[in-house]
Amino acid sequence: MIKNYLTFDEQFGELFLAIHEANIFEDSKTVVDLVPLQVPEKTLQEYHAEKDRADFSLVEFVQNNFAIPKAKTTSFESDTSMSVIAHCKRLWPHLKRQADQKVEGSSLIPLPNPYIVPGGRFAEIYYWDSFFTMQGLVKSGELDLVRHMVNNFAHLIDELGFIPNGNRTYFHTRSQPPFFSLMIRLLANATDDKSLWEYYITPLEKEYAFWMYGQKELNPGQEKYHLVRFSDGTYLNRYYSFSDKPREESYKEDIELAAHLPEEDRQQLYKELRAGAESGWDYSARWQTDQDDLASIRILSLVPVDLNVLMYALEKNLARAYKGIDKKKRKQYKKLAEERKHAINKHCWSGNLEYYGDHDIKAHDLNPFKSLAMVFPLYQKIASREQAKKIAEIIKKDFLKPGGLVTTLANSGQQWDAPNGWAPLQWIAVAGLKKYGYHDLASTIQERWLSMNGSVFEQTGKMLEKYNVVDPDGSVGGGEYPVQDGFGWTNGVYLDWTID
Repeated sequence: MIKNYLTFDEQFGELFLAIHEANIFEDSKTVVDLVPLQVPEKTLQEYHAEKDRADFSLVEFVQNNFAIPKAKTTSFESDTSMSVIAHCKRLWPHLKRQADQKVEGSSLIPLPNPYIVPGGRFAEIYYWDSFFTMQGLVKSGELDLVRHMVNNFAHLIDELGFIPNGNRTYFHTRSQPPFFSLMIRLLANATDDKSLWEYYITPLEKEYAFWMYGQKELNPGQEKYHLVRFSDGTYLNRYYSFSDKPREESYKEDIELAAHLPEEDRQQLYKELRAGAESGWDYSARWQTDQDDLASIRILSLVPVDLNVLMYALEKNLARAYKGIDKKKRKQYKKLAEERKHAINKHCWSGNLEYYGDHDIKAHDLNPFKSLAMVFPLYQKIASREQAKKIAEIIKKDFLKPGGLVTTLANSGQQWDAPNGWAPLQWIAVAGLKKYGYHDLASTIQERWLSMNGSVFEQTGKMLEKYNVVDPDGSVGGGEYPVQDGFGWTNGVYLDWTID
């Protein structure tokens, strides 16, 4: 089903391990983003011929045989005297990449059209990031670039059968939150081009098939791949990865995390970590049985509410795509969407707790962990008025902080937990609350987030990947790498909220 790409570790084997073990680079991702200056076979031959010499230097060998990637934005000089809007618009050319040329041995999967990268260490396109980046591109009048990016994702679906986490070979076993159909809706609305729905039917169908793969093999009460079938016969989705090896881009981190586990348990941990990366929330105590221990991640046992809301949107948008083309198909996808809506409200809403969350497959009940994922049903209008009221009350009481919305209420040290806030979740929350008439709360969230973005920019000249919303003057951190600046989705949300 998935096109097989040879990853960097598979092509360079022993050399890949040697570079990691020597700790040549502080960031594990740098290793798999190295660009070979000659074909891998020749590099390996030279490595085997030289590595046992007394004067051999692995550092020099790497420098002589690979181009070491550097963030394009490192050469960008901010001007804090200009407005944040002007700064973000000025950043687009620095975050833009032209159509890729294929380089043998490189981990980059070439894309045929220009695109925007997030920035910092992220020098490739990312799936769900791009939806929020596109919001700002539309407001900046960059409609051709939005169209190019949508076409790139359609190309990836055609090439791989799905949209990977990003256009790197080491992402080829996992996707990310499925926003593709919503990208098409954004582009169709911005251009008033209804023909786009028919144009993208094939990639939309293929993406849906990827997430629903294995459906015919499931009996009630079983789960396989991205699918869970409940005892009532309904289907919902989960995050999943088609690999149980350490993540190539976080190889050291995964090996170290698994070191204390019995050998037979390590593959399961790697599979869980990869599925967690597919969620985009990598990582959060949301996925863990022990909020202080990432090794307790159990995401494969959870049915995430936000993922299933996005699958509902995909089904609704497929029904939209078939309007006027195939009445039977349109009716089929409308029925599937209604069935999913019912299943989400049955399995991802707790009448006792009165909020949306992730269904725990093993406990046969809602996981009580609170997160901003609870706003997704409002975004796609799956919630009833009473349910939306309960969510708005929780958001205002528990999640609203001086700098916007905190992602979860847990202080785990993971980057998708307190005290951090992220642009995409602010945007989803505001969009969802507005649909149910909570305009004052939505405006408060917007104002606090934009004010914090502006304050940090004045102090640092940067737009960041994430922010400390609990203490906007405090430090921000968590996760496996330093805070990144650029930053695609932060710029996109800022521009969407500030340009009429």
